[in-house]
Amino acid sequence: MTAKENVYPHEIHKFGSMAERWWDTKGEFKTLHDINPLRISFIQRYISLAGRRIVDVGCGGGILTEGLAKHGADALGIDLSEDLIDVADLHALETGIHAHYQKISAEKLAEQQPGSFDHVTCMEMLEHVPDPGSIIAACATLVRPGGMVFFSTLNRKPKAYALAIVAAEHILRMLPRGTHDYHKFIKPSELSQSARAVGLELQGMVGIEYNPFNKHFSLGKDIDINYIAAFKRAE
Repeated sequence: MTAKENVYPHEIHKFGSMAERWWDTKGEFKTLHDINPLRISFIQRYISLAGRRIVDVGCGGGILTEGLAKHGADALGIDLSEDLIDVADLHALETGIHAHYQKISAEKLAEQQPGSFDHVTCMEMLEHVPDPGSIIAACATLVRPGGMVFFSTLNRKPKAYALAIVAAEHILRMLPRGTHDYHKFIKPSELSQSARAVGLELQGMVGIEYNPFNKHFSLGKDIDINYIAAFKRAE
C-alpha cells in the first residue's frame, strides 16, 4: 500500500466538511477540546515539551498541535485534508500561536525527514485509515532514536461500541454521527504488537474515562474504550 492509498477519501471529506466548526468548543468537536489537556498531561509525564521538535500526525484542525506549541514545542501538524490544514493555519494566525502545518502523509514525511523529530504524536487517527500499521511504522521512522511516540485510539470491545458509538454519537450527541467505525477500533495488544515490530517499546498506557454525571473526562485505569499509550524508540 502506498502512502497515497493509505486514506479513506470519505473520511477526508467527512472531517474536512466540518472544518469551519473545528474550533467551536461547544460544537461537534467539544470532546476533542475537553480531552486535549488530558492528552498533553499524559505526554508531559514522559517528556518536556519546551524546545522539542514534535510532529502531530493527523492533526485535523490543530487542537493538539496548538496545545503542544503553547507549552513551548516546535510543533508541526500534518494532515491530508486541505480544508483542515487551512483552518489550523488560520487559527494559529488569529491566536498568535507559533504552530506550523503541512498537507502531507506521515509516510511521505517519513521518507523526506527520517529521524528528524524529537517526539511524535498521533491521536484519534489510527482508527480512520485503511492501514494503521503503515502509520505506526512512519511514526517510528520520523522519531529520533530515544524519542517518544504517543498514540491514542479506541479499543475494539463491546463496551467501546456501546459507549463511544451508541451513547456518544447517537444518544448524547457528543460526537458527529458516523465519526467512528467499530471494526476499525484497535485493541491495545494489537497496537503494542505493531509498535514493537517497528522498534517501539511500550512505556505506559492509560484510559480516557468519561463521567456522565459531572460530564468530565479523566485519565484512569479503564482502557476498554479510549486509551492513550507512550512508546519509546530504541537508542
